Amino acid sequence: MASRDPAADLRRIAFLLERANEATYRVKAFRSAAATVAALPPAELSQRTEEGTLAKLPGVGDVTARCITESLSGEEPVYLRRLESTEGTDLVGAAAALREALRGDCHAHSDWSDGGSPIEEMALAAVELGHEYLVLTDHSPRLTVAHGLTAARLRKQLDYIDRLNDALPEGFRILTGIEVDILADGSLDQEDELLARLDVVVGSVHSGLRDESPKMTRRMLAAIANPHLDILGHLTGRKVSAAGEGDQAHRRARTRPPSTFDLEKVLAACVEHDKAVEINSRPDRLDPPKRMLTVAVEAGCLFSIDTDAHAPGQLDWQRFGCERAALCGVPVDRVVNTWTTDRLLAWTAGHSPAE
Repeated sequence: MASRDPAADLRRIAFLLERANEATYRVKAFRSAAATVAALPPAELSQRTEEGTLAKLPGVGDVTARCITESLSGEEPVYLRRLESTEGTDLVGAAAALREALRGDCHAHSDWSDGGSPIEEMALAAVELGHEYLVLTDHSPRLTVAHGLTAARLRKQLDYIDRLNDALPEGFRILTGIEVDILADGSLDQEDELLARLDVVVGSVHSGLRDESPKMTRRMLAAIANPHLDILGHLTGRKVSAAGEGDQAHRRARTRPPSTFDLEKVLAACVEHDKAVEINSRPDRLDPPKRMLTVAVEAGCLFSIDTDAHAPGQLDWQRFGCERAALCGVPVDRVVNTWTTDRLLAWTAGHSPAE
């Protein structure tokens, strides 16, 4: 595939950002990178691209380096594709419409694991937000730091939820679930018999996040193929800091880079097995990154916009995920928690092994 003009692509991105009245610093980043690329001999540009040293150039960062690399390979940069696809869209209105369409939240924690509030408080907060359902997804046993649920404790929780649902307002239901660890070999950290009883299973990687790409890819593909898994939680495991929070050292301590894996293979597996990719709305995660979210939209993935809430007030964080979804052109009908309870449960039941 013939290469594109990376400087022209960077300038086009800057233009679209300006037209959308985005932050000046973001526009300057792309214009500075475009100027650097335009002044560089083509041979050196190609060499730096092959060596992965583009970000060492003045005015070039990780995001602009990725755009340059994609452009030189003949691919329209993902960042540019996202801007072009949403050009002219009322993003504020689209995000609000998406939030209005959500019927529930498929990832939330209680004080049975590492959440800070009882199940009842989480449920009543969800009712006040207008939800029709809340999937309770406390952690699985190997995540001991989060007081993950053993099989015995999970069975007790299922009985408790069954009784609690009888006392909750009509039209609302707590759905049973778990955020199950994806183990090193891709297996899921809970008994199959229990996973089969649950309404929704979210699977997430919490350990070995720095595994090399081939190993992480195999691990994720095995989990996605598991019939018990429904939603792939916080795709990259990254942590980001809230802007302006704490000093620079504190912000660095709170960040974690994304895991590396073959994104195309993982997304293709999600499509093949009819599994959803979570759009994690936590401000300290915002996972997946927008570049990956755009690729997931293009791949035809389903999505679940979840809060990963650990306290009642955090259940209102879905708006952050909706903003990112609108920005990346996520279709409303591909968001599984815009579906009715019956449709959602029919979809998850379709993943279970045949009796």
